[in-house]
Amino acid sequence: MSATTALDEHKERNAAAMDDVTARVQESGVEFIYYQTVSLTGRIVGKVVPARHLRRNLERGVNLHRTAMSDLQVDRFGNLLGGGTEAKEFTAVPDADTFAVLPWDTTVGRFFCSVYEPGHFPEIGGSPLATDARSNLRRVHDAFTEATGLRLRSGCEPEMTWTGPGLDVHVKPGSSPSYHVDSLELMRPIFQRVIRYAQALGLDMIEGDYEDPGQLELNWMFDDACVTADRLVTYRQICKQVAREMGVTASFMPKPAAGVMGNGCHHNLSLWRGDRNILADPGVTELHLTEEGRHALGGVLSHAAGMMALMGPTVNSYKRYWDAGQFAPSQINWGMDNKTCTVRLSANGRLECKLPDASVNPYLSHAAVIAAMKDGLDHAIDPGPPQAGSSYEATPSKFEPLPLTLRDALDAFAADAVVRGAFPEAMSALYLELKSDEWARFCGAITDWEREMYTEHLP
Repeated sequence: MSATTALDEHKERNAAAMDDVTARVQESGVEFIYYQTVSLTGRIVGKVVPARHLRRNLERGVNLHRTAMSDLQVDRFGNLLGGGTEAKEFTAVPDADTFAVLPWDTTVGRFFCSVYEPGHFPEIGGSPLATDARSNLRRVHDAFTEATGLRLRSGCEPEMTWTGPGLDVHVKPGSSPSYHVDSLELMRPIFQRVIRYAQALGLDMIEGDYEDPGQLELNWMFDDACVTADRLVTYRQICKQVAREMGVTASFMPKPAAGVMGNGCHHNLSLWRGDRNILADPGVTELHLTEEGRHALGGVLSHAAGMMALMGPTVNSYKRYWDAGQFAPSQINWGMDNKTCTVRLSANGRLECKLPDASVNPYLSHAAVIAAMKDGLDHAIDPGPPQAGSSYEATPSKFEPLPLTLRDALDAFAADAVVRGAFPEAMSALYLELKSDEWARFCGAITDWEREMYTEHLP
């Protein structure tokens, strides 16, 4: 019987791989398996099942309430977002090639899952769930390749803050602990365990450094954008586990304190046609960008404002952009190895997009980047000349202003047809609903700043 839906096709792939996957799991000694996917906000959601039911799960998947894709979040009025309490479930089917054993407990394994409408639904049964950002990125990337012959490769730089006993550093006034090996040594038990777990889960860890107080950045080798997104999610899982084991806190909050660098997650981007990176001309050693590369960059800059709600997805994200001089972008521009720009040509063949922060959902950010680059290539968008000198002192660029609140970013996202076109309408609408509610909650919150400013101001 031939496959008739995306769900049927996935089940057929799993059936073909059934014996090999079953043997791998049995040989691993795993007793329990997480069947996991990722919500719109980047949270890992799923179920745990005893490993002896593997064949059943490969055939049938697991079912979750569909509002799991919006974190079962209620709005300010108590309404469950993403379908309500009466919403139907979705079916999450494991991707057979994503099995891994968790190194902190080798009795537990995991699969990433692709998500579908249950097969028994009339008309839509077996179709991809419209709010599954992970599967959407794969579809967007494949369509981009079919149209252009290109693949996006990326590497992320996830900065994060570690706090807890024994992690405080002394900083000389006017100085920074950045790159200080003694500060790095303070974090040695943490980075050793994170790196070991990451390597066991397939991340090729390459380098790391200590930055501002408590801030650690550990990087792994770049790869296909879909693979990189999975690895970023896995890395966060690792850090959370290490924090539990060591009695400290690991936070991906974008701006935990003023006056120090925020936690970014810069995306380093390159475009490949086969084994050639089209951003660079072979044999040219000085820093440069090809014509196709300039057009892809032009697309990113043209749609940077529209992407901001995805790159900086929380209320707190925008505190990072407001704190001028801390190497976060202040306007939409680009530069040759200029750390103050939105996009930095950091090396031949590599564009570093500095908009994303540590709370980014990488499946959303990469899909938006692909859509923006394609628009730049399709319309030969000119990025303009590179910024010379500090962006913090420069005149405004030719592109839209950088949105500086989540509300402004959501408005820009809603107005950008190219960026929204990277996502099913149901996903865009739910994301706007989730984040608009977050903004409304913030507007109604009473903060410490307000108490300090106004409690005893009058008479």
